[in-house]
Amino acid sequence: MTDDELLRYSRQILLPEFDIEGQERLIQSRVLIIGLGGLGSVVAMYLAAAGVGRLTLVDFDRVDLSNLQRQIIHHSADIGRPKVESAQETLLALNPLIEIVPIAHALAEDELLEQVRQADVVVDACDNLATRLAINAACVQTRTPLVSGAAIQLEGQVLVWRPGGEGACYRCLYRDTRVEPETCSQNGVLAPVVGVIGSIQAVEAIKLLARFGEPLTAHLLLFDAKRVEWRTLKVRRDPACPVCGPTIDPENRRTDRDE
Repeated sequence: MTDDELLRYSRQILLPEFDIEGQERLIQSRVLIIGLGGLGSVVAMYLAAAGVGRLTLVDFDRVDLSNLQRQIIHHSADIGRPKVESAQETLLALNPLIEIVPIAHALAEDELLEQVRQADVVVDACDNLATRLAINAACVQTRTPLVSGAAIQLEGQVLVWRPGGEGACYRCLYRDTRVEPETCSQNGVLAPVVGVIGSIQAVEAIKLLARFGEPLTAHLLLFDAKRVEWRTLKVRRDPACPVCGPTIDPENRRTDRDE
């Protein structure tokens, strides 16, 4: 690490569980963030500030005035710009030592699989069920850890999946995929709620990358902002899950044997 990096990241390097080794792992890491809305804004900014070496940002949308209430990576002057372009500018201003790879279109199945395969951790910060399920399936197939978050109105949740464990994947939680969850555009959301959930997603991604602490696997974290209550539910892998029920080996071949 350079002297500039040592000074920039000094406060987290001071953490006994993190140290220089943890920072070096972050610098060498690659994270795929899908969605640059309320959740993705916060995740991207914290991961950039923490020194994750390469962030690949995926979002096909453009900045709208209604986004600015919660999507803090964008500014009024960015209205009409592609979100990945606006986000890239903000992140490089925050930390010019990292690499940003913007992708301003929705990923087709093969491209999604390839981008997930290249990542050390995937952050799901999108806002529709079909995309979430596709991301989850790609992560399970490639054995790439996934940090998934969602927020609506005054509530939010975080789920972490990583290979080799008994924790549920996102598909385990949604047996009926025909029911589309409610969205912020339909029901609203309090801005700091996405900040809270996005911050937790960033923490979990850093823990996975730097290999310290206890990641939130096999548990679903629920946040109720109205009552300021947290709940943690154990969520075990569903043996009948069509995605993670049969595990996948390192060569991406399905097997019936757990690790």
